[in-house]
Amino acid sequence: MTAKDTAAESSPESPASRFVLAVDFGGTKVEAALVDSSGRVLSLSRFRSPTGSTSSSDELAASVGTVVEQALGALPPAAELAGIGVGSAGPIDLVRGLVSPVNLSAWRDFPLRDLVSATAARLGHATPAVLRLDGLCITLAECWIGAARGARNVLGMIVSTGIGGGLVIDGRVASGSSGNAGHIGQVEVAGFTEADAPCTLEDVASGPQTVAWARARGFSGTTGEELAAAYAAGDATAIAAVNRSGRAIGRAIASVSTLLDLEVVVIGGGFSRVTPDLFDEIRRAIADYSRFDYSRRVRLAPTGLDTDGPIIGAAALVWRADSL
Repeated sequence: MTAKDTAAESSPESPASRFVLAVDFGGTKVEAALVDSSGRVLSLSRFRSPTGSTSSSDELAASVGTVVEQALGALPPAAELAGIGVGSAGPIDLVRGLVSPVNLSAWRDFPLRDLVSATAARLGHATPAVLRLDGLCITLAECWIGAARGARNVLGMIVSTGIGGGLVIDGRVASGSSGNAGHIGQVEVAGFTEADAPCTLEDVASGPQTVAWARARGFSGTTGEELAAAYAAGDATAIAAVNRSGRAIGRAIASVSTLLDLEVVVIGGGFSRVTPDLFDEIRRAIADYSRFDYSRRVRLAPTGLDTDGPIIGAAALVWRADSL
């Protein structure tokens, strides 16, 4: 089944009478949509607005309010709002509903959960919102209708501007005490900088950091898309940069899989599509750095939901609440 099949949009005449308002807040955009109980996005209910590192706190809040209002405005007259799910870049404060996205300095301990709830209430939908880390939402979506269906021990990863993740262990999401479990991008990886220098997986393998590494060695491009084109053309520096990224990702997965005895690792995000060869390099690194057969057996899969994972995952916080 393709991503189009699993995450297809419901038509405005869909028989579904209950929808979840799903909100995905990230470093470049915030998105909102209505999602039914099968994980389908209601046609014409999906809206997005820019965020970005130069945005002020008021601008970020306005972007959130705008997409929430637009999505709720698409709720069919006879339909019921079943709940609100919010996925956000972290760190987050699960208890207080606060967010402090790493790449958005204007928001530190910002009450995103309450902002979404208050906006919905003002429009006549007095429904509390459920907040979780965006990487966890994506993992929950993959377990629900994506590439990890049927698996009970799963790591989901996003490799893009940053690197995030989430965990489902023994069939239940692992949020941790603060809500930030799964931050694999902040795991330290050795051997990629000078001895003993701090070095996280995100520092090595995110899209911008991979491009920066290549530029320091003569690559003239500035984007992941340009790096992908250079890789496809056989540019030696681009190939070395992508291989370095894959090696670091595989090393981190080997460690986490050894620790948690994972069945599946699902990887999405824009930079994960730089070349299909990236997955081959990740698999080789998993094999090289795993000390035990059980960790080498972890299945590596590209996302089954394309770009729909974050919004479907936010809705899953309500539709799959039994997993929380």
